[in-house]
Amino acid sequence: MTKELKYGVTGMTCGHCGKSVTEEVSALAGVSEVKINLIKDGQSVMTLTTENGIDFNQVKDAVAEAGSYVAIEF
Repeated sequence: MTKELKYGVTGMTCGHCGKSVTEEVSALAGVSEVKINLIKDGQSVMTLTTENGIDFNQVKDAVAEAGSYVAIEF
């Protein structure tokens, strides 16, 4: 069953930031799609599509690996 999960992400300021986060999170097992709604100088929204959900800590770690960004659960 496909699930869509939404998280906040702080620290992104441009399209390159969004691309970096998308690449890291897309590499996680079970993630089939990542969409970023970039809010410059604010809390952006990241939407993940997964088959069976995913542990938030994996998402948080992948976002941090992309740069100085922080994932936040809604």
